[in-house]
Amino acid sequence: METALRICRKIRNKSMQHRYMTDRRTFLKKAGLAAAAAAATPFAIEAMNPDAKSRKKKDDRPPFLQADHALETELLVEKGNALPITGTFLDEISHDIPHQNWGEKEWDRDFQYMKAIGIDTVIDIRCGYRKFITYPSPYLLKQGAYMPSVDLIDLFCRLAQKYDMKFWLGLYDSGKYWDTGDMSYEVEANKYVIDEIWERYGSKYRSFGGWYISGEISRATRGAIDSFRSMGKQCKEVSGGLPTFISPWIDGKKAVDAAGGDLTKEQAVSLEQHEKEWNEIFDGIHEYVDACAFQDGHIDYDELDAFFSVNKKLADRYGMQCWTNAESFDRDMPIKFFPIKFDKLRLKLEAAKRCGYDKAITFEFSHFMSPQSAYLQAGHLYDRYKEYFDI
Repeated sequence: METALRICRKIRNKSMQHRYMTDRRTFLKKAGLAAAAAAATPFAIEAMNPDAKSRKKKDDRPPFLQADHALETELLVEKGNALPITGTFLDEISHDIPHQNWGEKEWDRDFQYMKAIGIDTVIDIRCGYRKFITYPSPYLLKQGAYMPSVDLIDLFCRLAQKYDMKFWLGLYDSGKYWDTGDMSYEVEANKYVIDEIWERYGSKYRSFGGWYISGEISRATRGAIDSFRSMGKQCKEVSGGLPTFISPWIDGKKAVDAAGGDLTKEQAVSLEQHEKEWNEIFDGIHEYVDACAFQDGHIDYDELDAFFSVNKKLADRYGMQCWTNAESFDRDMPIKFFPIKFDKLRLKLEAAKRCGYDKAITFEFSHFMSPQSAYLQAGHLYDRYKEYFDI
């Protein structure tokens, strides 16, 4: 009897399981058909009414996300009362700024952004730094440099020519000056680099407009005067007298090690000592260096006029042009480096105008002012700059 009951239960269980599976399959089938119909409904509606999709997007957009193009920033200061930026470094062989890994398409677009705000001069910061180089230099490759994937010097010359700009070539930096404090080490390698550059690009492109002697100093430095003279002389001789310039820094309170945590230092050069040392340097180099673009970020904003006035006086004394290298990154922040606050850039450019400077260049547009920079703030700085200069 027990065996018969067990058999009956098994039959009943199988019957219930079969009915459950049948009902479950029916449910899933119906649910699937319903979901497909729901998903297809909008497409069917749009097919019957093509304007439905665009109206839906417009209607669903929150009002606060719709740009009001009539809005303009109301400035409390006089517009355009500053020296405009007409030149920028191209920091492709970077020392302490991250690479953006741009190709020709991105660089072409950036040159257009530069052109739109009046930039007419682009300066390769250096054609090589230690083993990384911007062009396939036969000499430097033999010295152990790495082969670049793209000839950036050719690219920059072509884009400068395309957008009616002048390209200035920054000389090679072996790193030995930074390691030893003696700039005379940089002369030997650049003897070959200068000749290579002129043969490959300078004689080929009408956009090639001058040379940047890339060694940076701030004070009287071992070997600096002779090195600037030697490299400047060769640049001029090989290129038929094209202009040269340097871009030193002022040894002010913000002239601290970029790799350190300090923002200022106690021992800063006095105005008198700065004038004395740079009078000596200008006296030794003015025959072969046509312009000096002091970096403006190492002194405080209330010191700008005093140091700028001395720089202009010295440049005039020796028949050199006085430029400012208006840094568009912020040295006052603990994180190095972000785009500068617009008012800080404005203060520096206004001081340059007051002191009669000849030209403003920046370090540097592509990272710190470009709308396509990796830094979101750079595009906003671009917009504030355009508002101020009414561009």
